[in-house]
Amino acid sequence: QVQLAESGGGLVQPGGSLRLSCAASGSIFSISDMGWYRQAPGKERELVARITSGGSTNYADSVKGRFSVSRDNTKRTMYLQMTSLKPEDTAVYSCNLRRYDWLNYWGKGTLVTVSS
Repeated sequence: QVQLAESGGGLVQPGGSLRLSCAASGSIFSISDMGWYRQAPGKERELVARITSGGSTNYADSVKGRFSVSRDNTKRTMYLQMTSLKPEDTAVYSCNLRRYDWLNYWGKGTLVTVSS
């Protein structure tokens, strides 16, 4: 059983910063690709950022230059550093672990609200 737990969400002002964390249980964290997704009300879930087991990253065009994803394999934790936040970043952010292309685990999500 793999369990993922997000934390760090909250209310921030436009232009502000926030760091999300995703803590993973089990021993497969270091060999798995990880990712952050988000879903706003009435919208489809979208990929925000991914980081492979080897540390390679990729980002959605909408967050490039503003968000940075990283991982600490010793702590079995993935992070998402968000800066220059915009109201359109408001969403539930969920952590994803991809053991195989066909096997994914999800956290319950943490709400990020960007508003003045």
